[in-house]
Amino acid sequence: MSSLRPPLSSYQRGLSFFLFMVIILFFAIVFFLAIYFTISEEKRNLSLIANKTDFKLRGTIYSSDGFSLASSEKLYKVSIIPQNISPEKKELFVNLFSIYSDIPKAIIEEKLKNKGYTTLSYHITPTQASNLRSLNNKLNTYQVFQEFEENGKVYQKMGISIEVSGYSRQYPYEMMMEPLVGYTQKIHQEKITRVEGIKGIEKFAQNYLSGKNDGELEGNRDIGFNIIRNKDSKQIQKQDGLDIVLTIPLKLQKKIEAILDAHKQRLQAKEIVAGVMESSSGKILSLATSNRFDPKNIKKEDYSSLNITATETSFEPGSIIKPIIYAILLQKHMINSQESIDLNNGVYKIGRHTIRDDHPLKSATPPEILIKSSNIGMIKLTQDLSSQEFLDALKEYGFGTQTLIDLPYEGKGVLPDIAKLQGSYKASVSYGYGFRATFVQLLRAYATFNNGGKLITPRTIDYLKNSQDEHYKLKIPAPYPIISEQTSEEMKKLLEEIVKKGTGKKAEVKGVVMGGKTGTARIFINGKYTKRYNSSFFGFADDDKRAYTIGVVVLDPDVQEGYYGSQTAAPIFKEIIQLLLKENYLSKEENPQPQE
Repeated sequence: MSSLRPPLSSYQRGLSFFLFMVIILFFAIVFFLAIYFTISEEKRNLSLIANKTDFKLRGTIYSSDGFSLASSEKLYKVSIIPQNISPEKKELFVNLFSIYSDIPKAIIEEKLKNKGYTTLSYHITPTQASNLRSLNNKLNTYQVFQEFEENGKVYQKMGISIEVSGYSRQYPYEMMMEPLVGYTQKIHQEKITRVEGIKGIEKFAQNYLSGKNDGELEGNRDIGFNIIRNKDSKQIQKQDGLDIVLTIPLKLQKKIEAILDAHKQRLQAKEIVAGVMESSSGKILSLATSNRFDPKNIKKEDYSSLNITATETSFEPGSIIKPIIYAILLQKHMINSQESIDLNNGVYKIGRHTIRDDHPLKSATPPEILIKSSNIGMIKLTQDLSSQEFLDALKEYGFGTQTLIDLPYEGKGVLPDIAKLQGSYKASVSYGYGFRATFVQLLRAYATFNNGGKLITPRTIDYLKNSQDEHYKLKIPAPYPIISEQTSEEMKKLLEEIVKKGTGKKAEVKGVVMGGKTGTARIFINGKYTKRYNSSFFGFADDDKRAYTIGVVVLDPDVQEGYYGSQTAAPIFKEIIQLLLKENYLSKEENPQPQE
C-alpha cells in the first residue's frame, strides 16, 4: 500500500528557495573572503621582502713599507618618510639625528617638511652610518615611528633607511707619490656613484682594483629595512677589488721628493725627475718628480703635472747616450782601446756643419773620448757603423719601443729615420741629438752596465693581494742579454772612471762603488735649437749585496752659469746616493781602494 505526500504549498516552496540562496550566498562570501585574505597575505608578505645590493669596494694602493696611498670609503644615503615620525616625538628625532649624523638641526627640520620618501643626506660616512643604524633601533624602542593614514590608505611603520650611495677615494698623503699613484674620476651608474682610474697606477691597475661583481641579498626585512638573514634569504657574495702593493717605500720616496723640491728652487727648473731601480730585477725603489699635485683637489695649474714625465715624455738625451753607443761598438768589436784618434783640437767640420767640443783635445784613445765626453770622438768612433746597424742597435737597446713598465700611456720615444741616418745626422745621433728617448728607457739601458748586460722590464707593482691576504704577481718578460758580461763589465769600469776623472766628479761619494755619465742637450723648439737645456746624470751605485741604477734629469734649468749636467744633475745624483746610505739601502766598502 503506497502513501502519497501532499504537494508543497507555495509558501514552503518559497522558503526552500530562500534557504538555498542563503546557503549559496554564504559559500560565495566564504570563497571571496578566502581569496581576499590570501591576496592580502601575499601582498603583506611581498611588502616584507627586500632586495639589497652589497656594492664591491675598490682596492687599496699600498707603498712597500705598508702605507695606504689610495683607498675607498663608502658613502651612504640616509632617508625617511616624515609622516612615519610621531608628531609629539619629532623634536626628539631631530635632536638625536643631528647628534648622530653631524647634520645641523635646521637642515633636518627643513627636509622633514616634505611628504613621502625623503633623503636627508647622500654623504654619510661609514662611522655615521653605523651610528644611525644604532639610533634607528633606539628610536623604534621609544616608539618614535608610527603607521599613518593618507587619502584613506594606511601606510605601515618604517624607520631610517640607510643605503650605499657611492664611494669617496681617499689620498691621505696628498701630493706624495704623485703623479705615480694617479687619480680617479666619478662615474654615475644606475644605483651608485663609483670611481675609475684616469692616470697612474689607478689607471693601469683599473681592472684589478675595481673588483669583479657586486653582492646581492634578498629576504624578509625588519622595520629598519635590514634584511633578516636566515635559511629563506638568498645571497651572492661580492668580490671586491684587489689591493696593490708597490715596490716603492713611501719614506724613501718622500725624502727624494724633498731633494728634488730643494734643487728645483735652486735651479729654477721646469721639472726635475729622478729614479732608483734595482739593476737586476727592474724593481723601482723611487720614481719621483718635483712637479706633483693633490689628487683630491686638482687645479688648473696642475694640468701640466698630471702626466708621468718619466714614462710619457721623451727628450733628446745628449751625452748620456754616449756610453750606450760606445757599448754597441764594443760589443761589435769596433773599439781599439789603445788607438789614438785625432780630435782636431776640438773643431771638426762635417758637411755644412761645424762640431765643437766643450773641452778641446788634440787626440785621445776611445776610453778617453768617453771619459772626456768628446762629441768629435764619438763621430769618428761611429763612422764605420752603417745606418742599418746603428738603427738596429738602438732598437735592440729598447729605444723606439715601450719598456712595458706597469704604468699607463707609456711613450716610445722617436728613433731616427734610416734614410736620414748618415752624414751630419748620423754624427749628431752619436752624441745624443736627432732622436728622442724617455727617462725610463734610459734608466733601463744604463742598468745593462750593472747587471751583466741584460735588458730588464722596470716595474712599480710588487704584487696584488685579496682580502684573504693571498698574493699574486703580475707576469713580466724575463730579462735577456743584449751585450756580453765582458762588455758590461768594461762599461761599468769606464763609468767609474768618468766619476773619478771625467765630467762626473761632482757625483762622487767616497767609499761607494759607483759610476755614471753627464748629459747636457739643447732644447729644440719651433724648428731650431735654443739656448735652453735639459741636463742629466745616469749611472749606478753598488755594495756587496745590492746594485742600483739611478737617473736624474733636470728639465730646462734657468741658471745661466750652471746648466751643464755636471753642475745640475750630478749633485742631485750624489745626494740620492748619500740618502741611500743613510737609509741603509747601501753600505760603504769596508776597505775602499785608494783614489788615484
